[in-house]
Amino acid sequence: MFNNIGVSGLVIILLIALIVFGPSKLPMLGRAFGDTLREFRSSTRGIVEEDTQTSIEQEKKDSQKLL
Repeated sequence: MFNNIGVSGLVIILLIALIVFGPSKLPMLGRAFGDTLREFRSSTRGIVEEDTQTSIEQEKKDSQKLL
């Protein structure tokens, strides 16, 4: 999605954000974005671990049925 932006495009986006939100709001927005991204990563990690655990338990049940 962001593969084609490049450095110049990123600079333009940052300048527009600086103009729209002002210098006092940018650190707050960055912090909120970082917190949101961190929460999203931890949630997806939990879902993947839960799915892996469920798969392991299902394999154990299937192997016990075969015996």
